[in-house]
Amino acid sequence: MTYLKFRDDAYIREDTATVIAHTPEGGIVLDKTIFYPTGGGQPGDSGYLTWSGETLKIATTVKSDGDAIALVPAEPAGLPPIGFVVMQHLDWDRRHRHMRVHTVLHLLSVVIPLPVSGGAISLEKGRLDFDMPDAPSDKAALDAQLNALIEQDLVVGEDWISAQDLAANPSLVKTMSVMPPMGKGDVRLVYIGTGAAQIDLQPCGGTHVARTGEIGRVRVGKIEKKGRQNRRVYVHLDD
Repeated sequence: MTYLKFRDDAYIREDTATVIAHTPEGGIVLDKTIFYPTGGGQPGDSGYLTWSGETLKIATTVKSDGDAIALVPAEPAGLPPIGFVVMQHLDWDRRHRHMRVHTVLHLLSVVIPLPVSGGAISLEKGRLDFDMPDAPSDKAALDAQLNALIEQDLVVGEDWISAQDLAANPSLVKTMSVMPPMGKGDVRLVYIGTGAAQIDLQPCGGTHVARTGEIGRVRVGKIEKKGRQNRRVYVHLDD
């Protein structure tokens, strides 16, 4: 099992950890990690490890057997031995862009309050697929609404809910294609805004910025038809 240190603080850029296993594919499993594994439309983190004068570049991070997280080397190389303490160095610029895009997609689901059938995150943009027969007629209005929410500089944080309470509140789940993990204890919720200013609350395991103002200005891109009832909406970071 790998402890998810990025859940404690998504802003940690370096941290020590102990190697507890190697995967058959050549990955490294640590006892705790600041690297986010691919999931929920968000790409796995990259960066590098250092130990005893050695450096190993990490191309991505994935989920492995059980609750383990595996760091995947960029190329075949000698791995740090099991039991060694390594220093994790996160590619922070890449991760932070993913955090900004992920949070703005949550805002997009507020501006377009319809069921979501899919989504993806990249460095420059993100997209959500909505159960929406007709495309929005005014992209400029979507732009204005998204940027107005960003400029409010709302707090983004996490809470937890039991699987039983989540089942009793199905409206919290916006995604049709990916259900939150059930049967593994409490489910993590990500909120935007607090108290009377709260605008969003939904299950999510990804990393997010601490306040919406950190996203920066965005713009709505293409809106594509992906089926009779499906529209794909792209949002770009405008920098």
